[in-house]
Amino acid sequence: MATASFAPLSHVFSRLSHISSSKSATSILPHSSPFKNSPNQLTLRREFLRGLALAPLIFISEEALPAHAREVEVGSYLPPSPSDPSFVLFKASPKDTPALRAGNVQPYQFVLPPTWKQTRVANILSGNYCQPKCAEPWVEVKFEDENQGKVQVVASPLIRLTNKPNASIEDIGSPEKLIASLGPFVTGNTYDSDELLETSVEKLGDQTYYKYVLETPFALTGSHNLAKATAKGNSVVLFVASANDKQWQASQKTLKAMLDSFQV
Repeated sequence: MATASFAPLSHVFSRLSHISSSKSATSILPHSSPFKNSPNQLTLRREFLRGLALAPLIFISEEALPAHAREVEVGSYLPPSPSDPSFVLFKASPKDTPALRAGNVQPYQFVLPPTWKQTRVANILSGNYCQPKCAEPWVEVKFEDENQGKVQVVASPLIRLTNKPNASIEDIGSPEKLIASLGPFVTGNTYDSDELLETSVEKLGDQTYYKYVLETPFALTGSHNLAKATAKGNSVVLFVASANDKQWQASQKTLKAMLDSFQV
């Protein structure tokens, strides 16, 4: 939480009240002037005004401040990708998220440029408060680079999409049906089927992935979004890469490489 080195306002108000009472008791004394300030009063007034100026800091919570999970580039602690040394490899493990610790999400991995940074996921979005039985999707991890865009992994309880336990993504339905349910978690607000430009299906071993290209001019995440989803265990896991127009022009190949590398 943000802090500042100033006298607490309650202390200032208390001292004001004390001096006000003292002034009332002594105002009838001779030679007193209402326009003359004692050194004590001047000091108190400065404390009071300074306290008012800084008071808004009291009400800024840690959640409201921009906070990074690690204030360092991922290349300083993640290993190079075996398939492409120009990227580093992130492999999620139980220590990374509450859902992985609870066993609701299977470990996943993807590559990142080494200059990207991991960002903190707000507690209300992380699923920390609802594990092991979350009813709504939550954000697993987030990474970003101000010049290239951002990526995040979103997990949804399987029961939200189908009543079949341990269902495959094909059991849930077509790519279009899945994105209709999870689209708002790609865009950050709403989803319109007209925003879907392309879908494809990819097989990696026994695992099937649905891939999407979206143009989302009104999305909170950015005007360009790529997504890749699969179902495994108790969850559907969705990888989302987002960029604004400027970022997209410079980094769409990089974002597509990150998307292609995602697997559970």
